[in-house]
Amino acid sequence: MSVTAAAGFEAAGVAVGLKSTGKPDVAVVVNRGPLKAGAAVFTSNRAKANPILWSQQAIADGTVEAVVLNSGGANCFTGTFGFQTTHQTAERAAELLAVSPGDVLVCSTGLIGSGDETFRAKVLAGTEAAIAGLSADGGVAASEAIMTTDSHAKRAVVTRGEWTIGGMAKGAGMLAPGLATMLVVITTDAVLDAEELDTALRRATVVTFDRLDSDGCMSTNDQVTLLASGASGVRPDLDDFALALTELCGDLAEQLQSDAEGASHDIAIQVVHAASIADAVEVGRSVARNNLFKAAIFGNDPNWGRVLAAIGTTQASFDPYAVDVSFNGVRLCSDGGPDRPRDEVDLTPRSTLVLIDLKAGDHEATILTNDLTHDYVHENSAYSS
Repeated sequence: MSVTAAAGFEAAGVAVGLKSTGKPDVAVVVNRGPLKAGAAVFTSNRAKANPILWSQQAIADGTVEAVVLNSGGANCFTGTFGFQTTHQTAERAAELLAVSPGDVLVCSTGLIGSGDETFRAKVLAGTEAAIAGLSADGGVAASEAIMTTDSHAKRAVVTRGEWTIGGMAKGAGMLAPGLATMLVVITTDAVLDAEELDTALRRATVVTFDRLDSDGCMSTNDQVTLLASGASGVRPDLDDFALALTELCGDLAEQLQSDAEGASHDIAIQVVHAASIADAVEVGRSVARNNLFKAAIFGNDPNWGRVLAAIGTTQASFDPYAVDVSFNGVRLCSDGGPDRPRDEVDLTPRSTLVLIDLKAGDHEATILTNDLTHDYVHENSAYSS
């Protein structure tokens, strides 16, 4: 499972004390080739963590030998010291793997603004220990090492004939576009170059991770990396590969949604008959970020009026007095007015579908979100304590 499901990859996850729990907190994923192609997408937040600044430079040539990831510290807003820590991490990994530091990507996740000599020493020690423990069975341990407030590891595998895609992800809070707050590493043994990987990755993330909007908060550390080893010897059709990659990214995005901090409902907001895809996304996101709507779902209240109020704030093309809104298959609003009784809707199941029919065109999009709960507030009020 996970990132070692595809041939040509090794991984490891080790514990070096970055987490107070004693659980694994440093992971390394290595591409043994024969190809060393890579692509990545990053947070669109202007406030970027040091590993993001490093990795954006390192990925420019499309060659990636390894990815080093740590949990237990975001290494963000830690100044020159923090960037030097990231640089030294890449250098240490490169030295042990006999590769160029510029071909090593670095990812971090955890508390923003924390980082000292002890943090640096532990990250470097973890890099050494993980590389010493690399194996083709190390994908599970690696997926566990990148967890922060996650309750479980997220892994997925898709196989098509003789080639495979494997992936791991972390994320349970600050899930919003610009990738959602996540670290993701995806591997494939298909024969693809860096440009092809970049094309497929952007096609996949725009309809999966970019449409996960759990709490409307964008991280400083988001990174999704795709590596190709070419070990299968098979060159797939790029469209076929992009479809398989989208399936895997969608699986991981749904796993992230279902493990969102404190959530009691996983909400899919499906917007249909929009004038454009952009309109459908804008409308869906306006509901996903509306705290009154999210609080209503937490209370099992199918308050369709809050849906109409939220979508009325957008610039999308539609007539708000012609919209239909359904909750879990029951149309409560028709043409902007009441339809079925609210008590016909059962919102006690965790899975919740809100269908919004704009009656303005032929396009649609689905945004994934969660409800707003007491547990979410409690967990995030004590995050740094």
